[in-house]
Amino acid sequence: MNLTICLLMARRFVEREQIRELVEGYHGLSDQAFERTFERDKDDLRQMGVPVETGSNSVLFPDELGYRIRRRDFELPEIDFTPAETAALGVASTVWDDARLGGEATKALAKLRASGLDPDADRVATFAPSVGAREPAFETLWQATLAGRPVAFTYRGVDRVVEPWRLVNRTGAWYLIGLDRTRGEGRSFKVSRIESAPTQQRGTTVPPDPAVVERHLASLDARRDAVAVVAVREGTAPDLVRFAEPAPEAAAPDGFTAWRLRVADNPTDAAGDIAWHGADVIVLDPPELAAAVHAHLEAVAAWR
Repeated sequence: MNLTICLLMARRFVEREQIRELVEGYHGLSDQAFERTFERDKDDLRQMGVPVETGSNSVLFPDELGYRIRRRDFELPEIDFTPAETAALGVASTVWDDARLGGEATKALAKLRASGLDPDADRVATFAPSVGAREPAFETLWQATLAGRPVAFTYRGVDRVVEPWRLVNRTGAWYLIGLDRTRGEGRSFKVSRIESAPTQQRGTTVPPDPAVVERHLASLDARRDAVAVVAVREGTAPDLVRFAEPAPEAAAPDGFTAWRLRVADNPTDAAGDIAWHGADVIVLDPPELAAAVHAHLEAVAAWR
């Protein structure tokens, strides 16, 4: 930071010895230590995109090199937002409701307000989306996907090593799409069904053909072609209600509202998501889904 300020404030090229005197972090270093530290700091700045320019202040002595950062190359141009774009930024800041990304959203809003903009998310809070991730495996999978690192976990009793391509949310459930090295093919995994804590592995992933990813996304959408009617206790299960339609024709217990919900055609796949809400969600139809949820809850109770 001190080196950046020094070079940014200079109107001319600053030579090494001047930098050594002006920048506090270089005081007291030996010649060799200064050279190593200065070269490291200079490389770090360039890797971060800071344009450190090398040149000379003298036409007669061009070998006397110095360094500077041109303000016009360093500063970003002013960014103007329309009222609609500002409101959209405010809504976007509310999407992630977990603490990990909530802090970053707060910092972004603070910077906008400091520049004179007020996203005023409260005006559109009624329409604000929310993306939650209650699955314990989600965080590791998310980090592995961002870093492009393989990840290992147990799924349906089989140890897998997967190159993550995408993490997607479908009607409140998270799915990992990636290359299953164990099976040698691209597959999708329901995150809530992962049976062990994922661990990142050494190496990197190979970027997939976008068409392959699209086929897996289409496959996920195709799986949800069954309809269930559920009764949801008032004020609960927002992740289910968000994707549901009212079902006023269905008889729901007092304090509950009936909803029509698109679920996976396999009752076992949908049972875990519904059972997670416990007594707040009751399956009214179909009977096989109600039985699957009941069996799931009994298994959980027996395990505990």
